Amino acid sequence: MFMHSVHLVTEDLIRRRAEHNDCEIFSLEEVSLHQQDIERIEHIDRWCRDLKILYLQNNLIPRIENVSRLKNLEYLNLALNNIEVIENLEGCESLQKLDLTVNFVGCLSSVESLRHNVHLTELFLVGNPCTEFQGYRQYVVAALPQLKWLDGTEISRSERIRASQGLEEVRILVGEQEEEYLRRRVQEKEEAERKAAGSEKKNQERKPGFDRCWYTDITNTTPGLEENQENPERDEEEEEREFWGTPCPFTPESRLEAHRHLEQKRKEKEMKTEKKPKAARTLITADGRVLNVNEPKLDFCLTEDDEASVIILDLAVFRHLDTSLIDVDVQPTYVRVAVKGKAQGEIKVVKIIQRPPRNCGNRRCSSPQDNKRNKNDLPERLEVDPSKRTSFDIANIVQRRSTKEGPLEVNRTTPPEADHLSEGFIDDPDVPPLI
Repeated sequence: MFMHSVHLVTEDLIRRRAEHNDCEIFSLEEVSLHQQDIERIEHIDRWCRDLKILYLQNNLIPRIENVSRLKNLEYLNLALNNIEVIENLEGCESLQKLDLTVNFVGCLSSVESLRHNVHLTELFLVGNPCTEFQGYRQYVVAALPQLKWLDGTEISRSERIRASQGLEEVRILVGEQEEEYLRRRVQEKEEAERKAAGSEKKNQERKPGFDRCWYTDITNTTPGLEENQENPERDEEEEEREFWGTPCPFTPESRLEAHRHLEQKRKEKEMKTEKKPKAARTLITADGRVLNVNEPKLDFCLTEDDEASVIILDLAVFRHLDTSLIDVDVQPTYVRVAVKGKAQGEIKVVKIIQRPPRNCGNRRCSSPQDNKRNKNDLPERLEVDPSKRTSFDIANIVQRRSTKEGPLEVNRTTPPEADHLSEGFIDDPDVPPLI
């Protein structure tokens, strides 16, 4: 049997939800704590005094508490919780909008505690038991004159006048319906307690073991127990169908029971699917034999140059990988490369057979796809014909007379007009120059 874990409001939870505020909680103005299975409001009014918007919908909160210090709070969302009474909001002086959609508010007279919230203009009570009371809307409109919107519908001036005129009669009618609802709630709580006690007793009689098998005393002769021991999965399926197929009233107790049932099933599933830690990989055997391992499945080429007496290992690692994540250990008989903690392998030094350059030369190539690849199926490189180039080649636009001579010399050309005038011209020293 699993113990129920209580989900609380912690500082770490609020900081994780305050990333938009650089994880600072003292100056936080908006925070979303929805769907966190929170069962109690606490610490928020001390840690986040400047909050203006607080989302707490879809949790398991039974009471409104510990928010009276939030003087700047303007919007409080408590939809889809287990709240039965509207209370402890008098200190929220700036409250403008309150959302209590789909809760269990049956004490309609508790809305009068919102009279002190003079800035409250919007209130949502859709899905609560009190909305089924006769005279519900008229009572709320008359009790809270500062309201402008109720359940998403605007309150007109004429509606407010009519509600105020019959307030005393509606108040008596609402009081009678509240008393009847509270008596029914007492019966529902007693029934929920009996059901919980019976379920606990049933679980104790069955005595589940840690390995999900059922164990009994030697003297226990309960009929049908042996069959359940033989088919525990079938028994669990029947219980699951019985749990979801049995009709029950929609109450805070039934909602909490369904949540804990789902939580228990989730934990059981996690235990079944829990991964066992991997055993340490053996790289070198006890007798000193080195094993060839390529855990990350990286491509590599091993080249041996007999003339230079060197061996070159070319390893294809991940793109943009930092060199600090690569650890290389070179030994006389093997090389070990660890990439991000995973061993690339023990690449033994062996005699490499010389091959043509087209087939990697004197390299030993390996990749995960080598066993499936055809040896003759080699990639082809596309080459561009130099005569087909369309761009202008600027490599030789500036010429040098010699690489050893001084600065660059620019070839000066004679303009076409000068060449045309100089044709057939004879320089006579006796003729003076033209000016």
